[in-house]
Amino acid sequence: MVCNGHVSALDEPLKKILGGTTAKVMAEQLGLNTVGDLLHHYPRRYAERGELTRLSDLPLDEHVTVVARVADARVLKFNNGRGQRLEVTLTDGSGRLQLVFFGKGIHKPHKELLPGRRAMFAGKVSVFNRKLQLAHPEYALLDGEDGEAAVDAFAGRLMPIYPACQQMASWKIAKAVDAVLPSAREALDPLPEALRAGRALLPLPEALEKVHRPRTKADIEDARSRLKWDEAFVLQVALARRRMAETQLPATPRPLTPGGLLDAFDAKLPFTLTEGQQKVSREIFDDLATDHPMHRLLQGEVGSGKTMVALRAMLAVVDTGGQAAMLAPTEVLAQQHHRSITEMMGELAEGGMLGGAEQGTKVVLLTGSMGAAARRQALLDLVTGEAGIVIGTHALIEDKVQFHDLGLVVVDEQHRFGVEQRDALRGKGKQPPHLLVMTATPIPRTVAMTVFGDLETSVLDQLPAGRSPIASHVVPAKDKPHFLARAWERVREEVEAGHQAYVVCPRIGDEEDAPKGKGTKKKSGESGGEAAAGDDKRPPLAVLEVADQLAKGPLAGLRVEVLHGRMHPDDKDAVMRRFAAGEVDALVATTVIEVGVNVPNATAMVIMDADRFGVSQLHQLRGRVGRGSAPGLCLLVSEMPEASPARARLAAVAGTLDGFELSRIDLEQRREGDVLGQAQSGVRTSLRMLAVIEDEQVIEAAREEATALVTTDPELTGYPELRTALQALLDAEREQYLDKG
Repeated sequence: MVCNGHVSALDEPLKKILGGTTAKVMAEQLGLNTVGDLLHHYPRRYAERGELTRLSDLPLDEHVTVVARVADARVLKFNNGRGQRLEVTLTDGSGRLQLVFFGKGIHKPHKELLPGRRAMFAGKVSVFNRKLQLAHPEYALLDGEDGEAAVDAFAGRLMPIYPACQQMASWKIAKAVDAVLPSAREALDPLPEALRAGRALLPLPEALEKVHRPRTKADIEDARSRLKWDEAFVLQVALARRRMAETQLPATPRPLTPGGLLDAFDAKLPFTLTEGQQKVSREIFDDLATDHPMHRLLQGEVGSGKTMVALRAMLAVVDTGGQAAMLAPTEVLAQQHHRSITEMMGELAEGGMLGGAEQGTKVVLLTGSMGAAARRQALLDLVTGEAGIVIGTHALIEDKVQFHDLGLVVVDEQHRFGVEQRDALRGKGKQPPHLLVMTATPIPRTVAMTVFGDLETSVLDQLPAGRSPIASHVVPAKDKPHFLARAWERVREEVEAGHQAYVVCPRIGDEEDAPKGKGTKKKSGESGGEAAAGDDKRPPLAVLEVADQLAKGPLAGLRVEVLHGRMHPDDKDAVMRRFAAGEVDALVATTVIEVGVNVPNATAMVIMDADRFGVSQLHQLRGRVGRGSAPGLCLLVSEMPEASPARARLAAVAGTLDGFELSRIDLEQRREGDVLGQAQSGVRTSLRMLAVIEDEQVIEAAREEATALVTTDPELTGYPELRTALQALLDAEREQYLDKG
């Protein structure tokens, strides 16, 4: 970006200002390359002089910065007097922390860290002899003989504590920020002047000064609300422009055609659609009838009947002579959708075959592991238009796949499917096809506005009639082992009543080279949430071991089988078929069953080490039971102590079946980044200040302002600074894609 022929101050590389070594660490460890990057590396929090970080709240294995007083210091000899170490105990009234220095490194701290002195310390928290400690921390004294200047610098000031790393302590980052802060005056303001004045927001240079060097708490508040607006507004302008571009695309209208497949299908439905299903169907049919592509996100709880709504949309498109494709994230799911859709359609799915209905159509399956002959036939049916509906995995996006007239694409579980894949599919139609994206992960409105802001949203929130409630309970295996024994009895009772059960474990269990006693690396797609802190924590329970123990012990005599992601696709399918046919009593599985497995006769689920899964994952898993007329039961087994945050999470899941409520709890307890990271590509990493849940008002307001601005000036001709900021955001997004590619 050039202004008046020289590089703008914020685009200056850091090494020109900070020197090579510091700049290298900042680039490699923190991803900061330019002055602007560093100015947007905001403090995580602020310590007031005299306010001490609570030593009692230190997180294990994280880099921390603490302000504390030295309680005592002693030099200890070891190795027969040949080695010596300095142990320093810090205190802050809430807890104690040990520092340790070895060898030659003890001389300076031994002289400086005298009892009674206060300092800032930075290091990685580890455990030694069951006590928390920092080994060789960096420190900066806050008082003392030569400390007059330091005292002045800190007195009455709010000390910014920056997200730091081992090679670069928070106060070193603060020093670097001091060096670049003068450049903040040249920051280009992306917010239109009228908007900034209308909402009484600080100018950007002032906001940057105040966020890094606040004099009062009010400074921090003002700066943050301004910087949040920047992020929300630029992102919403990007989304508004994407929405606008979509409305300019042409699409073939697919109006409802009476007397076709859809009517025939509706006529043979054995039940009536819920009000929600009817309302959402109307929204979809209205979109399909227009001459620009539908872009709709359909959110629905597990089992709210999304597939039914999607199928009716697909049939409506087939009635107009078009084709519909449904994309599933895994082969198991694609096969399952194919099975359930052909079952729902009955003879209507046998178009062109003997015994098929005359207005029927072919429904084909296309996955990577199909045999060559079946695959050839499926591809042929698509090119000729013989098949009106195709269901498949990403194999559908391959170059070889040609459609006769692709009119609608339905994507199941969008958060596993990026924008560039959508575009690849789009190229398959004569004109861009209509798009319906489905997800069973309830997404709070604000996240939907931030992540899926280019889609219109429909929500299915009633369960179809005939669905049963699910009772959920936490089973504290360590505090009350007899509860666990009772859990297995409950499973036997369900089986005796003619039902079936799932037992879910976080790990598969045949990892060869797994180091003993450490949790193993996650296989993508099959993970059990976060392991908790503590060196002596046993590895998460594994499918193969648990299945073995159950078959020999509490579930002896029942038909117990396993299912996990490393099995051959045919074996997986065979196990699922046997389970669906009622030939297996208990299925011990990983999270492969999380998405879309539908066995109405399965009524009980026991989730082992439930604390290792995320809230939304537990909710998804639980949705696999209670799918028939008998009530469901979900038991969350955990060894975590009663007062732990992990147990609080489990209690929340047991306490409500409302996925939206849970996704809020989930977001409040985790960092947004994780949620958004799962949801889609890179733009989201640009959210540094915006907290998606708390800042609902800002996001909504920014969306309104952005939409209004883009409607009047789609090319942003009147807003050069906003154009520049947008360019930076989109470049970052593109880079993410290239990295991922």
